[in-house]
Amino acid sequence: MGHLAHGSAALIAVSLLAACTATTATRQTVKPAAAPDVSVAVTPRDRTGDVPTDETVIVAADAGTLKSVHVTSDHGRLPGVISDDGTRWRSNQTARPGTTYTVRTVAVNAEGKRKESTSTFTTVKAKDTFDIEYITPNSNDTGLTVGIGMPIMITFDKPVTDRVSVERNLTVQSSKPVEGAWHWFDDRHVDYRPTEYWPARTKVRVEARLAGVRGGEGLYGKRDVRLDFRIGRAQITRGTTQNHVLTVKRDGKVIRTMPMSAGQGGAWKFYTTSGIHLAMSRENVTVMTSPGIGPGEPGYYQLTVYDTVRISNSGEYVHSAPWSVGAQGNSNVSHGCVNVSPENAKWFLDNTLIGDPIIITGSPRVLEPTNGWGHWQENWKEWLKWSSLKDGPTTTF
Repeated sequence: MGHLAHGSAALIAVSLLAACTATTATRQTVKPAAAPDVSVAVTPRDRTGDVPTDETVIVAADAGTLKSVHVTSDHGRLPGVISDDGTRWRSNQTARPGTTYTVRTVAVNAEGKRKESTSTFTTVKAKDTFDIEYITPNSNDTGLTVGIGMPIMITFDKPVTDRVSVERNLTVQSSKPVEGAWHWFDDRHVDYRPTEYWPARTKVRVEARLAGVRGGEGLYGKRDVRLDFRIGRAQITRGTTQNHVLTVKRDGKVIRTMPMSAGQGGAWKFYTTSGIHLAMSRENVTVMTSPGIGPGEPGYYQLTVYDTVRISNSGEYVHSAPWSVGAQGNSNVSHGCVNVSPENAKWFLDNTLIGDPIIITGSPRVLEPTNGWGHWQENWKEWLKWSSLKDGPTTTF
């Protein structure tokens, strides 16, 4: 029995040795798997035509990351951003209509193996273009330092029916955060104002990135426009037709009081309008004529007036009126304008910025929101009714 046990043990030992030897040999032949090649997908697909100008170009990498993406045309480069993980690129501006774009990408897999790819797409052709015909404020009419009530006003040269597409490409930046919104008065006019007056001494930048933006069926934006301006000190003028005095406050402190005479009433057109007016123009000389009355008719007048600040489109000004100095401070005798003395009119002209609020109360005739720059006559809820994208904060710079 002892002999057999010894032999069995020897056999077992040999078997274990053989097993260990085989395992070692197997481990030595295992090799790590190679990293898969990176693949890149581009939207729109290669050679796609009639691509909408506002379609986002997307480049996605699978089993790797993007090193560079360039989307170019004869008009230049279409910008975009790569995601934080490097697997996705998205365009962030609008393409030009009727344009062929080339997409060039470089991507790498986990081992750094490069893959380059190229594709093209062509955008839909434009039947017509639209442009910004006028923007306010501007250096010619208002200056680029304006009052705290100043709206941004854009006039297009053609009717815009795709308001959402256009409005989302109108951006407002400011040095101090402001909540505001655009407001469409009609298909050619869109204006912007904050919920409250601009903070004093704020820098503002408007960017209308409209090149290639769809404005309607077959209608696309012609170019981009940028405007920089500045809000000045906070000056607000208040007066009532009942106490006949204008009070001017600057940065919260009274700096001037001026006896005034407002519209005499009787006929509706001879009332000064009540409401939040804005200074629209500053004129050394203005020729005023009677509203709705022609030469030779009873009540007709044509009068040269000096040192005037316009406050509405219905012919209302704060202006010099030496003929009514005796009534200023005690009664209303004008045809609708706000009369002040020559000395006060000159001071007011010199110390007013376009866009300064001039608030008149006490009259039964209310300033309409569309009478001049009556933007502040609408409360915020009313203002937003005519905004396509509603309100939001400005980005700061």
